[in-house]
This record gives sequence, C-alpha cells and structure tokens, in this order.
Amino acid sequence: MYDFKFTISNEESGQRLDKFLSENIIEMTRNALVKQIEQQNISVNGKPSNKKYIVKTGDIIEAYIPDPVAYEVSAENIPLKIIYEDDDLLIIDKPKGMTVHPGPGNYSGTLVNALMYHCGNSLSGINGVMRPGIVHRIDKNTSGLLVAAKTDFAHNSLAVQLKEHKLCRKYIAVVKGNIKQNEGTVCAPVGRSSRDRKKMAVTDKNSKRAVTHYKVLERFGGHTRRVTSGPLPAQNADERTSFLSVSELADNYFTLIECQLETGRTHQIRVHMAYIGHPIAGDDVYGAVVGKAEKELCGQCLHAKELHLTHPRTQENKAFISDMPDYFSDFLLKLRFIFGQAHE
Repeated sequence: MYDFKFTISNEESGQRLDKFLSENIIEMTRNALVKQIEQQNISVNGKPSNKKYIVKTGDIIEAYIPDPVAYEVSAENIPLKIIYEDDDLLIIDKPKGMTVHPGPGNYSGTLVNALMYHCGNSLSGINGVMRPGIVHRIDKNTSGLLVAAKTDFAHNSLAVQLKEHKLCRKYIAVVKGNIKQNEGTVCAPVGRSSRDRKKMAVTDKNSKRAVTHYKVLERFGGHTRRVTSGPLPAQNADERTSFLSVSELADNYFTLIECQLETGRTHQIRVHMAYIGHPIAGDDVYGAVVGKAEKELCGQCLHAKELHLTHPRTQENKAFISDMPDYFSDFLLKLRFIFGQAHE
C-alpha cells in the first residue's frame, strides 16, 4: 500500500505526473500507475488529476493506493537449468533476462512460474503465494545460481544460513575503469534512494549494513587514474567524502573482478561498485552512460558464479559452480581483442 503526501520542489517541477511518480516515487509500472490516477487514488492540491498534468513547484501530491488484489500465480512450462535437486531443495542456474518472482504487471514468465510447473505443490510456502520456494533472489539481468526450497524445513535452515552469513555467494563482474588495488572491501550501508524510489543507494537513512569483498581477476586497458595506494580499506559512513574525492573513473578501461557478498542487500554489488567509481559494465541504472562496447550486453555484466551452503537435512557442505554464460565470455573476448594482452 502507498499512503503518502509530499510537495514538489523546484528541481522536480516540469514533469508529467505519471512519469514523475513512476520514475521517482512509486515502484509500479507506468500503465498500472495511470490506472491509479484514473481511479482518483492520486490527487494534486486536493483534487483529482490526470496523467498528463505537469507538476509545478509547490504542488501537493497525495496518494492512497491500496494493496493489490492477490493474483493467482500459474504454473508455466518454462525450461529450467537445474544444477542440483533433491527432496529439500533445488539449485537453479538462472538465465539473464528472467525475473525471479511475479510482481505488478509481471505475473508470467518468471522463475516462480517455472518452479511451480516443475515442482507442483512441492515448494515451501514461507514467502507466500507470490514467492513459493524463493529463499533469495538475483536481479532480472543478472545470471547465475540461486537456491530454492521445496520444504519449509529447508527454507528455514537456508534463511538462517543467509542471516548468519554462512551461505556463501560469489559473483564475477566486468566493471568500468581500471581498479588499481588487487583486492578490497566496500562497507557502506545500502537503502532506498531518496531521489529515485525505484533505485537503491549508499545512504545513512533507512539503510542496512552492506559489505562486499572483491578481488581483481583481469584488467583491460592502461594504467589507472585512481589516486590511491595499497589495499583498499573497508569504508564506513565517516570515510565516504574523502574516499570519493580521490576516485576517478577511467571510462575506456575495464576490470574483471570476483565479488563475495558478506550481506545481501538489493542491488548491493551494483550499488557498491558504482559508489567506488567503477559501475558494472552495461548497467544503465547505476552506470549512467553505457558505452558502445557495452550495449550488446543488454543489462549489467554480472554473474552469480558460486554458491556454497550446508545441506539442511544431511548437514553436508555443498558447493555449486556455474559456467560463464555466453554473453559474459563473448564480452571478455571482445575486450581482449580491443585491448590486446590484459594487464595482470
């Protein structure tokens, strides 16, 4: 449910009402938002408005949008790449472009729809009818491994492992710029952006602790322009200003890195890498400008490569590795061709 009231500032004026709300305030598709405006659930200065209204400085926007009526999620015969399966859990290698669970305006073609077809009623129900079996998620345009629970017993065990940082997740990514340090840690709280409610950001307001460890695997391009030396220290809120002041992005260079999540906040790796001046290649949300070499990626070059966990029932340590997908390996081949021999 959305229930809020706010005043348009000088910087926000001049935009269409539907466009402004969908891009900055409400996590809802634009078409769904237009329906809410037509149903008079959103008002301007105390009166019903229309989607084409141009917001002005001082306008008071009020909204009361009730929770959506629960939709019945249908099983769909969508092929899945299953790495491992038993009576308690599945390990799925999700392709780039597939959404994990249904949401407003997107109730089909998701991983959940596919799981329901494959597993029938054998999925944990802890996360409700919209997210059966889902223990954790990865972004639509991030490929790679995630675990789904077939029983509540397994789901509870895996949730504890996530909470206690015992479920290890490693990613590989190509980032923009040349990272000088061979390894480092970004420790910066992540929460909803105050400027764009559809995005996450490093912020002290309504945020949670977020830690990402990374190491360089391969460099493409010349020498870095970052004015730092030695290993990159863990960052905290008090260090941000000085850290960012020496961070310069070398737009024509790229770095292949491995990231290990200590925490699992929404868009964490994407936000953290953009925060230190090295957004993930192809990321048009947190990377601002997507260069010519990146457009073929159709989203961020980020792959969930490894997953390590303790099996809920047998207590065995399990390790799963996903092969590098074609879009990722093809991009690396292109970089190696463009830049020649990569710097170690």
